[in-house]
Amino acid sequence: MPLLVNPSHPGEVLEELYLVPLGLSAIALAKRIHVPRTRIERLVKGDTALSADTAMRLAKLFGTTPEYWMNLQRAWDLARARETIDVSDIKPLAAA
Repeated sequence: MPLLVNPSHPGEVLEELYLVPLGLSAIALAKRIHVPRTRIERLVKGDTALSADTAMRLAKLFGTTPEYWMNLQRAWDLARARETIDVSDIKPLAAA
């Protein structure tokens, strides 16, 4: 299975696939899912990671799954880690 080279931040996905097409602002979304507006604003800007709490709330509102949202975050986190963490000097354990 190929790796996503440059996955989108979950906030970008939220904005481009949900907020803009539905005409929802970050403030309106925050009110609908009962979270502080700053949580959504920071998520959309890419300044913060998506939490499990927010994933569950978005999934309920948009009819998706929490796993959908958390997988977006996981892909983003791993892509950033691959850019910054050097594991080249770690040798795998030999098979038993």
